[in-house]
Amino acid sequence: MVKAKAYAAVDERSALAPYEIERRDPGPDDVQIQILFCGVCHSDLHTARNEWKNTLYPSVPGHEIVGRVVTVGKKVTNFKVGDLAGVGCLVDSCGHCPSCHDGEEQYCDNGFTGTYNGPLFGGDNTYGGYSQTIVVKEAFVLRIRHAENNLASVAPLLCAGITTYSPLRHWGAGPGKKVGVVGLGGLGHMGVKIAHAMGAHVVLFTTSASKVADGKRLGADEVCVSTDPDDMARYTGHLDFILNTVAAPHDLDAYLQLLKRDGTMTWSVPRPSHIHRQMSSG
Repeated sequence: MVKAKAYAAVDERSALAPYEIERRDPGPDDVQIQILFCGVCHSDLHTARNEWKNTLYPSVPGHEIVGRVVTVGKKVTNFKVGDLAGVGCLVDSCGHCPSCHDGEEQYCDNGFTGTYNGPLFGGDNTYGGYSQTIVVKEAFVLRIRHAENNLASVAPLLCAGITTYSPLRHWGAGPGKKVGVVGLGGLGHMGVKIAHAMGAHVVLFTTSASKVADGKRLGADEVCVSTDPDDMARYTGHLDFILNTVAAPHDLDAYLQLLKRDGTMTWSVPRPSHIHRQMSSG
């Protein structure tokens, strides 16, 4: 076993504190990564505080992991020692159900193993990126290229980035499409940047007039202050797709009115672990 220093919560009331964990010895299909950066996701707090009532303690959160490969198993073909690598929300799945065969391990029929708090295929518990090192199956490790000088900024792409990128790509955001992004928080600002990079015409919807300048700086072509009924009315029936990133309760009907009526409209609500819900008029 590989001993590693980590930060862990030992119960739902305790602060994260130094803790020693053990990682398995790398097997033939495994990659061991020295963790250089790990982003902070609100899911980490939910888990540490047992707000979802399923936390296994001690809990070592962290699923936005970026680091350098230090060991590779003899069957590993896509990584070598010294490579930069990333690990997101998942570290294992059954590998043989229809969902896994389709490359959608997050829908694994037998349950996936989370990077932390995931006991199904990883033993009694899994520990996340608030630690020195991690051992992960090659199939769940991502190559990181051309980012040597900006690794800290890469880490959030492993959760917030893929959570917004996945529905945008799935529904064909790009040139000729008018994409609405609701909210400019942790997910929303990422959605604006990614949709803009894909070539879509991006309309940001925010309740805060103070965020108009930031929205445009991040890539929004237009910004609508959603508390202004006249401003909202300008977009009725104009949008091909809406990415809703707001976690707080709000009126969805007001936004559904903005989608086109031609049978091609799409609405998506990003969720952690690369899972999103979609609603299409088709």
